[in-house]
Amino acid sequence: MEGIVVKPMLDDLELPLVQEIATFDKRVLAEHKPPGMEGSLLQNMGRRPARLILWGVATGTDALKFVEKLEDKFKAGKPVPFTADITADSKIDNMVIEDLQWQELAGYPERYTYVLKVSEYIKPAAPEEGPSLDNDIQKDAKNLVGDMVKGLDIGPGFATGLERFVSPLGDLLARLKEFNKLTKG
Repeated sequence: MEGIVVKPMLDDLELPLVQEIATFDKRVLAEHKPPGMEGSLLQNMGRRPARLILWGVATGTDALKFVEKLEDKFKAGKPVPFTADITADSKIDNMVIEDLQWQELAGYPERYTYVLKVSEYIKPAAPEEGPSLDNDIQKDAKNLVGDMVKGLDIGPGFATGLERFVSPLGDLLARLKEFNKLTKG
C-alpha cells in the first residue's frame, strides 16, 4: 500500500479535512507471583479493542448535513465500517462511535469542527452448543415452583380462618404489658 492514501471513511461518510488521528492500543498482561519464588510471571491475555480519536473540519454548504449524519450514526450505536491509512494494516473492519463532539466555528459561516472517539468492534463469541447448566437449573426451578404454586391454593382459606382469633388476641399486647409491670413491681 505504499504511496496510496486512503481517505478516512466512516461507513458511507468521507471524513473531510481530518487534522489528526491518534491511536490507543493496550495489551493486557496478567502478573502471577508464584509462592516461594522471587519475581513474577507475566501472562499475555491479548489486547483490548483498538481506539482512535480523530478531529477534523467540515466546510461548505453540506457541512451541517455531514455533522448531522455523523450524529445519527453516533446515536444509532451500531458498528460501522471504518477505513483510514492508520488502520489499513491492522485489519480493523468495524468501529463503534463512543463519543462525538461538534460545534460551529464562530465567525466562519458553514464551518464545523468535529471530534470522534471510535473503538474497534469485536463481534461477541457465539454461545456454546450442547447441554448447558442453565437448562438444568431452569428445569429444577420449574419443578420446585410448580409444587409450591399448588400449595398456595389454601392461602385464601387460611387467611379468612384467622379472623376468629382477632378479637380474643386483639388486646393481648396490652395484657402482657400489664402483667410485666406487676411482676417487676
